[in-house]
Amino acid sequence: MDLEVLVAPIIIFMLVVAPLWLILHYRSKKQVSQGLSEHEHRQLLELASKAEKMAERVETLEALLDQEAPQWRRKV
Repeated sequence: MDLEVLVAPIIIFMLVVAPLWLILHYRSKKQVSQGLSEHEHRQLLELASKAEKMAERVETLEALLDQEAPQWRRKV
């Protein structure tokens, strides 16, 4: 009796949900394995460039602070 209640949901799952799940799963695996798109690669390079500029600015600011207030690092 309990098995009869589960037959319809199991059939629906096997015919509709499972195939969609598998298709979407392997499609996402394929996209991940392909790597970055050209747009994503460009964005990554742009972000890396901005990070380098920010690092240079931080170094410059630290050098200025070292000259103006040599004890600034101890205050933190």
